[in-house]
Amino acid sequence: MTEQALEFFTEPLPKYRFLVVLGPAAAHLPPEQAALLPLTAQGAFQQVTGLGAQLEVTAYPEGGVNDRLRQFPVRHAWNRIVLHRGVARGPGLWAWYRAGLGNPLGARRSGAVLLMDAAGVPGAVWAFRGGLASKWTGPDLHGERSEVALEQLEIAHEGLVAVEQAVPELG
Repeated sequence: MTEQALEFFTEPLPKYRFLVVLGPAAAHLPPEQAALLPLTAQGAFQQVTGLGAQLEVTAYPEGGVNDRLRQFPVRHAWNRIVLHRGVARGPGLWAWYRAGLGNPLGARRSGAVLLMDAAGVPGAVWAFRGGLASKWTGPDLHGERSEVALEQLEIAHEGLVAVEQAVPELG
């Protein structure tokens, strides 16, 4: 096994090197939102939470089997992705949220969260599709603290995909 391949399998990725990319979804992007795309600070996020999913399962007691319950899948649900960042001048995330309020289908965007390795190369990528800005939260303001004002945007989406990364040659 080469040294590069060995490092690929043994080095865990740091959680502080990540990038968020938000792109337009072709069918549901209102013109006023399309004009705001260059203003969105892509990648300028302090924290991303909610990368996950769960499978709803129903327990079924099978007749004559008293030592266990059968488990059957019902439906799959995706967690909401929450982006946290310092409040920046300009419309940014608020504009995306507001654009969805006036459109009956919402203002959908797809995007991805890229986790980088020490060299700045994407080590893991999660892409989501059909994202709606479902909740915007402004900063908590406090006159006695010298902290950065943070805003949050919650994204409800229609699916998360772990994008496969190239594995170095073994051998």
